[in-house]
Amino acid sequence: MRDKKTTIAAMADIHTKITDHGSLRATFEKASEEADVLLICGDLTDTGDEDEAKILGEQLDILRIPVIGVLGNHDYEKGRQKIIKQILSEHNMIILDGESTVAENVGFAGVKGFGGGFDQYMLSIFGEDMMKQYVHEVVHESLQLDRALTRLEQEHPELPKVAILHYAPIKETIEGEPEQLFPFLGSTHLVEPLIRRQVSAAFHGHAHSGKLYGSTTTKIPVYNVALPVLRKEHLDASYLLVEV
Repeated sequence: MRDKKTTIAAMADIHTKITDHGSLRATFEKASEEADVLLICGDLTDTGDEDEAKILGEQLDILRIPVIGVLGNHDYEKGRQKIIKQILSEHNMIILDGESTVAENVGFAGVKGFGGGFDQYMLSIFGEDMMKQYVHEVVHESLQLDRALTRLEQEHPELPKVAILHYAPIKETIEGEPEQLFPFLGSTHLVEPLIRRQVSAAFHGHAHSGKLYGSTTTKIPVYNVALPVLRKEHLDASYLLVEV
């Protein structure tokens, strides 16, 4: 039995630049006071550069709570995603890529995710090899997430489960973006493990002009915590607080 709920602070798309020394200090200090866990849902760096990761890492040292996240498409830009993950790991950030972890009596599973479109407009594995590869990528990410959530179910059946992604698992939280971009912002493939494994909540970023809140067909809350979305909603802080 859990004695109390866990307060999660969630943010995404922080796009750390090499000129951003100290830019997140106040945010991280406040998160340490208000939350039990901090989630950062991808685009940790602006151009996928390890020097940007070092700037973020120096600021992560301020945190007094666990920090967990996933990489985003910007973190892959220069092919240095493994180096970025290693640098941030040295500053006690847990980067999930098809893995799971437990913090503050909550199980977390995470993947970057990928595009592919939503509902009846979801791309199918048909046609040219390049199109098939595109769809195979998001199917792979979905399977990775499902396996990570399954491990949590098996090893910690008493704990609530939370999913962390960069790409969106539902269309509702990307509405506001141009419809032409929808296939590149997420995929319905990613929502399937959330429903199958009955997660308590899911967080993502990537869609800067999307909506803060949506839900799956089974009423699982899904939050788009990209910084531009949070600021558009006139929130006081650069993160969203959610109790699980």
